[in-house]
Amino acid sequence: MYHNRLLFLSCTHRECFRTLTSILRRSISSSSATIKVSHVDDTPSIRLIGINRPNKRNCVNHSTARQLFSAFRDFENDSTARLAILYGEGGSAFCAGYDLNEVATANIPLPMKYNKDELAPMGPSRMSLKKPLIAAIAGPCVAGGLELSLLADMRVGEQSSKYGVLCRRFGVPLIDGGTVRLPRLIGLSRALDLILTGRTVDAQEAFRIGLINRLVPNGQCLSEAIQLAKDILRFPYECMNTDRLSAYFSVSNTVDDSLKREYEYGRELIERESIPGAKRFAEQKQGRSGKYDDVK
Repeated sequence: MYHNRLLFLSCTHRECFRTLTSILRRSISSSSATIKVSHVDDTPSIRLIGINRPNKRNCVNHSTARQLFSAFRDFENDSTARLAILYGEGGSAFCAGYDLNEVATANIPLPMKYNKDELAPMGPSRMSLKKPLIAAIAGPCVAGGLELSLLADMRVGEQSSKYGVLCRRFGVPLIDGGTVRLPRLIGLSRALDLILTGRTVDAQEAFRIGLINRLVPNGQCLSEAIQLAKDILRFPYECMNTDRLSAYFSVSNTVDDSLKREYEYGRELIERESIPGAKRFAEQKQGRSGKYDDVK
């Protein structure tokens, strides 16, 4: 139960967040940057990507979208980065969507034709990531912010986090994957409920319907996401990521094609990872009786 994991009882939510982020090494320090990129000090293969507009509830404008797109493209191309965590700086908001003040100026660059390789309004939302992504969610995760979170493989949400298609109120459509990824994630019926009504979903309901994967105490989404990332990266990486990509492939392809891909890509890993793993089990007695803590 998440109630048993209260690690920061003596501090406020924002103090917890500052304490955690103070140990992270920053690689972007420019005052004009609205995206912060860093890594976890003791696990450099975990890339941290933070939306840094806390005074705007981390809503995204065009400049921020460009920086976010660049940060994800760099993550994809960096062989030393194996998993990324997307979060909102300040600890009180993940992302409140696109900046409506910019929308109100009618000065938004929107190409007439769709191009999957180009910048989307929220930045990276058209990408099909080759590596795992976790979203660490505090506060509002709504409208375009919800769409950004759907890009992640897993979502870690705090008890007070909120979700919804709140852009419904102002006639702003979902054009960053919301109508595509949300039905695939929680089912068409539940997705239409959120899309049509624009209602706010609390963290407990989000957890119950599978919109978030972990429900954690306030102030702990980033620390819990980092621990989850470390747990995932303990496993043989190629095998884990190949299975991940096969699962995504199966969503949009036939059963036969999906089974074929699963087999062909998995077979390539037998010599590189499966045989060494089996030897650790057989010769070093690792992982006996379903144990995880002795697997290296």
